[in-house]
Amino acid sequence: MTLRKNIYTYFLSLTISLLLFPQAADAQRKKAVEEPDTVPFFRGVAVSADLVGLGMVMLSDYGQYEGAVRVNLRDRYFPIVEVGIGKADRENVVTKLKYTTSAPYAKIGIDFNLMKNKHDIYRLYGGVRYAYTSFKYDVEHPGVEVPYWGDVAEFGGKDIKANYHWVEAVFGVDAKIWGPIHLGWSARYKRRISHNNGTLGKPWYVPGFGKSGGSRLGGTFNVTLEF
Repeated sequence: MTLRKNIYTYFLSLTISLLLFPQAADAQRKKAVEEPDTVPFFRGVAVSADLVGLGMVMLSDYGQYEGAVRVNLRDRYFPIVEVGIGKADRENVVTKLKYTTSAPYAKIGIDFNLMKNKHDIYRLYGGVRYAYTSFKYDVEHPGVEVPYWGDVAEFGGKDIKANYHWVEAVFGVDAKIWGPIHLGWSARYKRRISHNNGTLGKPWYVPGFGKSGGSRLGGTFNVTLEF
């Protein structure tokens, strides 16, 4: 009786497995085949403004007004152009040197949406930029008195021409707040690739790049309208 019962249980389990196997296999096949992406290639255009640079202009002795136009391709690729005006007006109370400049700059590049669900209202960006500025700056100093002769040696210059080329690595986030309004921030690593400091040595501030040097960290906080 026990042997017969075991045989019956075995065949019952085998029958149930055979009935369920096609359904399980079909479910696996459906899971493996993804739905085709029917989203249009061109998804819209966004315009944005950076509030960090604006705050720097208002609260410190240098900063920039910066805006951007970004194109959305399939919610994955985002070609972008950023333009701005960088300004500085600084006087060192110790050295008495005064540095002033105001000039435009431009950046061109692309961002990539790193989210697995690229159509989500939240985006995680990685991207690159190439940037350039050609600018003039002024350096003023009251002069240095020569001890022996009693004369004053003047130092400074006006409209000194300089230029900077640099690249940026970008990491940022973006979130839809309401309707076309998005908020987001980005962190930037800037690396100079070519430059001309002009005839008076290293400029204190470079429009769009920041304080002059070989590399620099920066960031933005963007208010965006996406159409």
